[in-house]
Amino acid sequence: MTEGNFVDYVKVHISSGNGGKGSAHLHREKYVAKGGPDGGDGGRGGHVIVKGNKNLWTLYHFKFQRHFKAGHGEHGGKSRSTGADGTDVYMEVPLGTVVRDTETNKILFEITEDQEEKIVLEGGMGGRGNWHFRTATNQTPRYAQPGISGQDTQVTLELKVLADVGLVGFPNAGKSTLLAAMTSAKPKIADYEFTTLKPNLGIVEYRDFKSFVMADIPGIIEGAAEGKGLGHYFLRHIERNATLLFLIPADSKDISQEYNILLGELERYNPELLDKNRLVAISKCDMLDAELIEEMNEDMKEDFKDVPYLFISSVSGLGIQELKDRLWTLLNE
Repeated sequence: MTEGNFVDYVKVHISSGNGGKGSAHLHREKYVAKGGPDGGDGGRGGHVIVKGNKNLWTLYHFKFQRHFKAGHGEHGGKSRSTGADGTDVYMEVPLGTVVRDTETNKILFEITEDQEEKIVLEGGMGGRGNWHFRTATNQTPRYAQPGISGQDTQVTLELKVLADVGLVGFPNAGKSTLLAAMTSAKPKIADYEFTTLKPNLGIVEYRDFKSFVMADIPGIIEGAAEGKGLGHYFLRHIERNATLLFLIPADSKDISQEYNILLGELERYNPELLDKNRLVAISKCDMLDAELIEEMNEDMKEDFKDVPYLFISSVSGLGIQELKDRLWTLLNE
């Protein structure tokens, strides 16, 4: 999937159907000149329903359809015939989609299971026919209820990527290169910051035909939790990852400080992110010799005593298999 086809945020206008009118019909047949009321109820208006589809990975299809309108209910008829309900309209979304009210930004619900259905906008109720209003003193009511009108609103669909492992790091830390080295994904790779603007997903093949999904999240910068550098758009994807892999390049000025900045941004955005399993990978170690790696290892033992770390190189393959083993262990704890 190319970056341009990955759509994870879209606003959609939706309309539910009007309820049908109840009938005020009075029964008439050949030898019954003045029959009683027999008006049927109107049908309800169509609902707008959001439905989960495990085969979808993006909201791309909403680029071409931004308006969804359900059908209106049919009017009631004679002989207490109820009008047909309006046609429901379905909006299929990938798993991990959050539905918000655009005006209030309130979360309405989230779709996490395949074929899960949630009514986002109910259709109007159908009106009752005059048969319901007959009484001892008014045996031929000539009125019926009108149907209730449908509703119009705008909702925001927001996709949070569902992946086992999320790559977290500053721009240009080598996340896309690592994803390409560990999976068959082909993310855009270049020597400048913010090469990746949309998440990339790849399947990591493990031993004995086992696998797990890894997501390359766009780079985080200091101040991302406050929205700097499209921070909110990037950080929301980390919420659905089971394990976080922090990627810090070996040529960083201060590896420990860089890790703490990343951790601080996650904590400010959502403190619950710190409850996830974490692993730190020092990337671009093909630039180092064994002696320098050992020296760095000694310096890092004190700062990273609470979180596991290892040295890797996506180019030379150094530590890649060990990284897969560590991630698999974390995912299955």
